[in-house]
Amino acid sequence: MKLKHWLLLTTVVACGVAQAQAPAGAGFNPGDYTGVWRMMGGTIFDRSTAEPANAAAGQPGARERPPYNAEWEKKYLARIELVKQDKLPDPISNCGTPIGFPRIFNAPDGYEFVVTPKQTWILTENGPNTLRIYTDGRKHLPDDFIWPTYTGDSVGSWQGDTLTFTTIGLRGEDGTIVDRTGIIVSDAAHATTQIRKPTADAIEVKLTIEDPKAFVRPWVVTKRFTRIPGGDEIRIMDYACAENNRNPVDADGKTLTLDTNGKVIDAGRSRP
Repeated sequence: MKLKHWLLLTTVVACGVAQAQAPAGAGFNPGDYTGVWRMMGGTIFDRSTAEPANAAAGQPGARERPPYNAEWEKKYLARIELVKQDKLPDPISNCGTPIGFPRIFNAPDGYEFVVTPKQTWILTENGPNTLRIYTDGRKHLPDDFIWPTYTGDSVGSWQGDTLTFTTIGLRGEDGTIVDRTGIIVSDAAHATTQIRKPTADAIEVKLTIEDPKAFVRPWVVTKRFTRIPGGDEIRIMDYACAENNRNPVDADGKTLTLDTNGKVIDAGRSRP
């Protein structure tokens, strides 16, 4: 009888300790994220509001419908005009500049999703870029310690097969754009993101972006990814866009185009 009581007490204590130490990812059951993935739908960030419907980012006149207030809609229209003139400044034209959040979910080339109970890393071949999401129970950095960065500070938790996380501390228009139609967000933007696998070879990323400076309501965008066939034979590779750079900028601010021997074949135009 004493043995039974001792076993019961031990079991209760052990369960209590396990619950007390359970991280935010205690419901961790993500499914299989192995392999290499590609984004679907092209690099228009919000395909559901694209005008025209088959628009491509960087195409003159292409746009989407983020819920801008009047001031920021005016900013967007001005940037659309810069696209028409081939003068839209894209920060990642400076090789090595991170793509930033939320644009990290809008990159061409391959992706890897590295999923563990305490962290999830999203790696892009393009760039390359990394988004770290902490799921070990930690909170966001305190206000007196955080500063604006390209991808911000992301923390969250797993509930079964769904990862939900929040992102704060973004640079906004100071150093990042959302896509090459000219969409930008402010440094007040923050997001709640849900990632799940609706099928074995699909990933769905639902972003709810709020921006009290720029938006009149939350902006909800869904990005989808599909696994690239090939198993272990497929992997992402690192590369640097500065390699074989044939578009240096001269002392007068003009972008040059060089041939394979380094000879200038086009003096281009001054950078905006």
